[in-house]
Amino acid sequence: MVMWFRRIEIREIEGAIKAMPHYFAVLRGDEVPNFFLSKRVGVKFDEDAPLEELWEIHEEAMDRLKENDLSESPEKSLLDLKAVIADKILESCELCEFKCRANRKREIGYCRVKESLVASEFLHYGEEPELIPSYTVFFSGCNFRCVFCQNWDISQFRAGVEYPPNEMAEKITVAFAQGAKNVNFVGGEPTPNLPFIIKTLRHVKVPIPVVWNSNMYMSEEAMKLLDGVVDVYLADFKWGNDECALKYSKVPRYWEVITRNFLLAKRHYKAEFLIRHLVIPGHLDCCTRQILKWIAENIGKDVRINVMFQYRPEYEAGKNPEISRTLKDEEMIEAARLVREFGFKNALVG
Repeated sequence: MVMWFRRIEIREIEGAIKAMPHYFAVLRGDEVPNFFLSKRVGVKFDEDAPLEELWEIHEEAMDRLKENDLSESPEKSLLDLKAVIADKILESCELCEFKCRANRKREIGYCRVKESLVASEFLHYGEEPELIPSYTVFFSGCNFRCVFCQNWDISQFRAGVEYPPNEMAEKITVAFAQGAKNVNFVGGEPTPNLPFIIKTLRHVKVPIPVVWNSNMYMSEEAMKLLDGVVDVYLADFKWGNDECALKYSKVPRYWEVITRNFLLAKRHYKAEFLIRHLVIPGHLDCCTRQILKWIAENIGKDVRINVMFQYRPEYEAGKNPEISRTLKDEEMIEAARLVREFGFKNALVG
């Protein structure tokens, strides 16, 4: 796992090496992914215990993880406990902040997910240079309704294959053997599929980092489950205010929830960020500026960010004339200027 360490690639990703030391330590074999360590925190619990009691055990186990209180091959682990809690949450789902409380063991939630369906999975070479090749698992379903969604055929519809967790783990193992640097859970949106993902990771034996490629609209309960599992939050920071979020993504309380989750993730065990912001036509002042300002002030100027110019008016964007176009040259120039204005040291722009 050192083929990526070519001189030209180091130049391409030197900002990422500074911003994501844990991730690169895992790639070098100097550290292990976080879910490996959660497997080594022994816990005692009754699977039929009330959820409140299981959360108390979880909190204690997380403290032990952060204190490096580990053992070899415990009978029950912190990762096992996370899987049980996640499965119980499905009975009245509140994995995302919509908290539709559907019994997703019997019915489809607001996210259009019941059982986890994998729409596609492959070695992806189109991600940021530090991630590729990335074993990318695309789930169908999403809790957002973005009018310009480029993956609308899987985010807004149920499509794909239902794999048993052990079979999905085998696919991850094969991808790792083929050179995948990470397993990249995306969609749609991975959050509704968190129970399946944790169950899958229980079977994974290879030291592959976990990338959580998400819109970051998780509930606080989901954030607790992700702590000690995720190595890199490949986090989408889309809107700079609630009005834009509600109009174009049908998401209430966006700013409150997203900023809360970024601050929670900042405290997660060994977790690191690669923050994406897709520049939307006409939204430089109301969104791009506000987002970059908040990141610089709250996450830091050393964080790895990717300010992207790949917006295309897909799906139903044509119903909104103000965003039914690509970016103008002056908008791209202004976005790049804002990155410099706020002093980001490890940014990708373009």
